[in-house]
Amino acid sequence: MTLASMAELVIPAARDRRAVGAFNVIQLEHAEGIVAGAERAVRPVVLQLSENTARYHGSLAPLALACLRIAAEASVPVCVHLDHATRRELVEQAVELGVPSVMVDASGYSYEKNVALTAELAAWCHSRGVWVEAELGEIGGKDGAHKPGVRTDPDDAAAFVAATGVDALAVAVGSSHAMLIRDAVLDDELIAAIAAKVPVPLVLHGSSGVSEAGLRSAVAQGMSKINIATHLNATLTGAVRRALAADEDLVDPRKYFGPGRDAVARQVAHLVTLLAP
Repeated sequence: MTLASMAELVIPAARDRRAVGAFNVIQLEHAEGIVAGAERAVRPVVLQLSENTARYHGSLAPLALACLRIAAEASVPVCVHLDHATRRELVEQAVELGVPSVMVDASGYSYEKNVALTAELAAWCHSRGVWVEAELGEIGGKDGAHKPGVRTDPDDAAAFVAATGVDALAVAVGSSHAMLIRDAVLDDELIAAIAAKVPVPLVLHGSSGVSEAGLRSAVAQGMSKINIATHLNATLTGAVRRALAADEDLVDPRKYFGPGRDAVARQVAHLVTLLAP
């Protein structure tokens, strides 16, 4: 397999009312576990790197290059994606590194400024063959802000896509980032209404807080890319805690991060099968 484009993964999924799982990578074990799980399930997958993760590591390049290599050697299609980039220079750096898909996140600005900034960067990325996702209707949970009442208007979404030329759109339909309990209630009627008016694939952010039944319903109504981060972090952390609790003398990171990686693989295999039966 070679590194896949986002179009190769998401467009067929959108056509068939399936979804592609997109999982955030914070450390190498995340990437290895995510791809191992996708290979086990024989499903495509997306490795996502956020602006916060690039900041944590001090640079985007080391982890991005590792993900690109892991993707290139995978037995299933794997796309690498820059998630929630609010800075133009980070988008440019990702493209220069060979990352084939980016999310331009100007959702914190006014609608007019979001359109202008997104359209400018989308044109720049498209001239280099890079897929662009954007967000309309700020999704809660970032920086601890839980905003379950925010919703994306279908007519605004259609106008936004027409004005910016983006390839995919993340919309606010009831989910929220960084949720540890899976009790978010999605507005399925709104998802269907947006999908009917927007000609590009829809993306669900904050999916860790959505039940499995809720995810299945969201996909049936038109969500084509499902972003999951916190749920996998909890999965990995739980496995690490159990390994450390079982042996107080354990100091070799491979012996506790290994079980964490394996737990991530099992969970990803389950989730990607759920999203694309």
